[in-house]
Amino acid sequence: MSDETRQSVRVELGPRSYDILIGPGLLASAGAEIAARLPKARLLIVADERVDDLHGEALRAALSKARIPHATMRVPSGEPTKSFPHFEAVVDRILEERLERGDAVVAFGGGVVGDLTGFAAGVARRGMGFVQVPTSLLAQVDSSVGGKTGINSPRGKNLVGVFHQPALVLADTDVLETLSAREFAAGYAEVVKYGLIDRPDFFHWLEAKRAAIFAGGSERAEAIAASCRAKAEVVAGDEREDGDRALLNLGHTFGHALESAARYDAERLVHGEAVSIGMALAHRFSVRQGLCPGQDAERAVAHLRASGLPTRIQEIPGTPFTLTELMGKIAQDKKVVRGALTFILTRGIGQAFVARDVDPAEVGRFLEAELGA
Repeated sequence: MSDETRQSVRVELGPRSYDILIGPGLLASAGAEIAARLPKARLLIVADERVDDLHGEALRAALSKARIPHATMRVPSGEPTKSFPHFEAVVDRILEERLERGDAVVAFGGGVVGDLTGFAAGVARRGMGFVQVPTSLLAQVDSSVGGKTGINSPRGKNLVGVFHQPALVLADTDVLETLSAREFAAGYAEVVKYGLIDRPDFFHWLEAKRAAIFAGGSERAEAIAASCRAKAEVVAGDEREDGDRALLNLGHTFGHALESAARYDAERLVHGEAVSIGMALAHRFSVRQGLCPGQDAERAVAHLRASGLPTRIQEIPGTPFTLTELMGKIAQDKKVVRGALTFILTRGIGQAFVARDVDPAEVGRFLEAELGA
């Protein structure tokens, strides 16, 4: 692959800095890229079974070509894999393979596999090498970057985990061609998020280029690179989410509550769809609070809807949610501080901010209206 077709984004974290490589054909050069950064390392590939069926041989061929010893562990697709039993199984396989701290674990799949594998790598041997090879749009632009890893609890999403940065992220844009239309749209929600947080020019560009991004080609690669640059900048300034990094959770407090209430049933709701609804709710709640102009909220929601994404709770199929269960899930959100609710709200397109100590009664009244809409 020529340098002209590859984009590189650097995540600056001192001795833990790393590169995100973006472009077509990267699987073929995975062995060389990993060997350059982790010389003499042995690898365990933790692969989503569907991804492994489609692309596993290409990755293993690249590792063999670079003479990197490797083994593969397949895990089921879907959010339920982010669980204690699968976490235990991955850690056990790392130990069974007798991998050492200088070796590495490769996450090969979407955000679920990345989060699970990164958490296992972060605690096995008290922390070992970790490489992200994200194969979904959502993982390429969001979950593979920044070192947040973890699993879900019955009490909520991503409540158990560690910050553990990868040594490298390889985002091969060719593998996105095998995503379903629903999976691609769900990932696009996270792309839109970066524009809505603090990059209004990027949001305007997405409005103009949405069709081209969905079609593939240079616009898609540029959207991914721009998203990674946005996240890398935030992570470099706030690695452990003590301040501005919380802005990356725009839409996620509502979204995580919806995912948890849906029991992580992908037939009903996948993460990007939950984030889309969550961002729409955050904008409408901001309007209700007198913070955001109504036309800005309508514009954000219209773009999500035009992208094939849901923007209302009622669009989630299955048994309707209750106000009590949604408020209960929100109370368990990781951003709750001493019982006070924290939301990412907005003053307009690209003007998100962290709102601390949000009145739960106001949230309850808003959600009651949304549930009845």
